[in-house]
Amino acid sequence: MHPSQSYENISFFQPPAFLMIGIPGMETIHGWISIPFSSMYAVALTGNCLILLAVRRTPSLHQPMYYFLSMLALTDVGLALSTLPTTLAVLWFDQRLIGFSACLVQMFFLHSFSVVESSVLLAMSFDCFVAISNPLRYVAVLTNNVIIRIGLAIVARATLCLFPVPFLIKRLNFCPRKILLSHSFCFYPDVMRRACEDITINIHYGLYVVVSTGGIDSLFIFLSYTLILCTALGLASPQEQLRALNTCVSHIRAVFVFFIPGITTSMIHRFGKHLPHTVRALVAYVYLVVPPVLNPIIYSIKSKPIREAMLRMLRQKG
Repeated sequence: MHPSQSYENISFFQPPAFLMIGIPGMETIHGWISIPFSSMYAVALTGNCLILLAVRRTPSLHQPMYYFLSMLALTDVGLALSTLPTTLAVLWFDQRLIGFSACLVQMFFLHSFSVVESSVLLAMSFDCFVAISNPLRYVAVLTNNVIIRIGLAIVARATLCLFPVPFLIKRLNFCPRKILLSHSFCFYPDVMRRACEDITINIHYGLYVVVSTGGIDSLFIFLSYTLILCTALGLASPQEQLRALNTCVSHIRAVFVFFIPGITTSMIHRFGKHLPHTVRALVAYVYLVVPPVLNPIIYSIKSKPIREAMLRMLRQKG
């Protein structure tokens, strides 16, 4: 008898493991696909770790702006490590099984780091606003204690928002024949749709988390930049205006790199069921893998102090 047939008369079923498909429709070329993925993970981990080392070992970078950048880099390391083990296991070794409990753990950390990243970007927009609107009191406002409290609040917010998610999944009755995930990691919208019962509560809570974190954060970031623009335009000379706005260019790029794929992923999972599985999978990879890769590049290109400190770290390693 096939194992799935023995579950047909069971009223409540949770699979011992899920089967990850990787990138649907591209299973035959997973070996080739693993090359760019491995390269992106290497760039993400190396670049963000270099930023952390540069800020830690360079006294001139011990400023609020660079402390927030360190938070972003640390979050990007966590986000990359959340998907790296299962993604490379699928692409390199065709190891597609992930245990049910391991799936819940990965899901919690993956989405927690996403919420943390959104919150850090909001904190960085506040940092830009203070630096431009009140430069003389910048260091007095954003003291080390204030930055530590902001960091702790960000972690607490993500933990409280995502803590119910594993339990909401654990209460579901799953279909024995629906254990195939559309990604090489456990993504909340993907996992909950493997259930054989009403998932209205899960959908509503997922929507609540998206709106209360990414939605609110993006709104406040927009408001922050509205105030920043008004403040910059009120400066005396065009050179001062340009210099003020130039301090936030890297952050604006990081915001777009994170929020555009994030919003696209949310919209696709809610309204894009007619789209091919390959498109949905690739958009999710862009959302979770690309920001940790691009953020160190964005800041190292635009910020001369960061670039010089990172090069110094590389020379010391050499």
